[in-house]
Amino acid sequence: MYVADSRASAPASADGAVRPIAGRRRAAVAPTVLALGTVSLVTDVSSEMVTAVLPLYLVAGLGLSPLGFGLLDGIYNGFSALVRLAGGHLADRGGGRHKWVAGVGYGISALCKPLLLMAHSLTPIGLILAADRTGKGLRTAPRDALISLSSTPETRGRAFGVHRAMDTAGALLGPLAAFLILRAAVDGYDAVFTVSFCVAVLGVLVLVLFVPGGRDRKPPTDTAPPTASPTAPPTARPTVRAALALLRRRDLRRITVCALLLGLATVSDSFVYLLLQRRLGVPDGWFALLPLGTAAAFLLLAVPLGRLADRVGRWRVFLAGHGSLLLAYVLLLTSWHGTALPYAVLALHGGFYAATDGVLMATASDGVPEELRSSGLAVVQTGQALARFVCSLLFGAAWTLWGDRTALAVATVALAACAAFSCTLRPTSLRPTREYAS
Repeated sequence: MYVADSRASAPASADGAVRPIAGRRRAAVAPTVLALGTVSLVTDVSSEMVTAVLPLYLVAGLGLSPLGFGLLDGIYNGFSALVRLAGGHLADRGGGRHKWVAGVGYGISALCKPLLLMAHSLTPIGLILAADRTGKGLRTAPRDALISLSSTPETRGRAFGVHRAMDTAGALLGPLAAFLILRAAVDGYDAVFTVSFCVAVLGVLVLVLFVPGGRDRKPPTDTAPPTASPTAPPTARPTVRAALALLRRRDLRRITVCALLLGLATVSDSFVYLLLQRRLGVPDGWFALLPLGTAAAFLLLAVPLGRLADRVGRWRVFLAGHGSLLLAYVLLLTSWHGTALPYAVLALHGGFYAATDGVLMATASDGVPEELRSSGLAVVQTGQALARFVCSLLFGAAWTLWGDRTALAVATVALAACAAFSCTLRPTSLRPTREYAS
């Protein structure tokens, strides 16, 4: 399933960078990655339509307190952590059924969209969001495993960057669609939820029709099969215990610990947009446009930063992304009220995602064997998702007790401390787990 002719695989450096070999043709992106990118683009149009209006719908429409919103936002962003390991395990245990496990996850999330039309209180909305995030938890690890397995080690950063760029194109179109629907429809929120459901169904159809199944996936053309040897270690069985045992590998354990710590200090997107709205007095009708700034920066930077991570080191780019987020927090805390403030904050916010989202998965892939790829990536994702769930709860409580500025100041100090500590845990010996021809 690989598009280009790659004759040799380049060696990885100590920090995850891959040094290109002279004379090798530049590898293209696998068709599987492009197909999955299309699915993510369509699905993100659907999900970001809801995400763009949900904070305002809950806080202004239903009158939830910041603490209540923090609880729901934590569910929306962190509940998937409870099922990511299950999704990764099912995909690996089924003999490579990554596509079908991902398809179930996409389907569950699609079915949740029309249910929001009937929910008007905290409990039913919380249950619906939990079900929606269950679907996301099931699909994320199998999808990322397909991207990783369809790419060579030296181009994984680029492959994840292309996928995240396509995904973010949907994130860019979703809030715009929500904005237009809110301005045109009488029952704006109901119309947004209905259109979101229709678009989500289209995403499931694209997955079923155009993404090859795990059993049909072919390895990259520059990959040599492992040489049979009577002393070769047996292939690891795809069990949950085997996936958790991967944490015994020092570098993968360090990656997971850093993802968890940094997630504990990462304020959710919705709170960032609510903070910007309060600082600038953005009218409610224009609130849905704020995510467009983050999505635009993410879209423009995802591929360049993915390629940069392949060349100079993925861990460096990953930590630099958190530096970008830290600067965005600092700007929100300053007394600056210029017209450039929202553009600067949203650009830094989008740069943070471009430098961390796909780059983290590309880095973790180097330390996970193929037969446990989905489960191994799910371990890292689970730690990060649980941490962000806790952060949403704590930030919502801090906002309620101390106010928004004090809560953000605490988060800023925590992020700076976690980033400094992560610099000391830099992975030093990540290598691909398969042998490649040279």
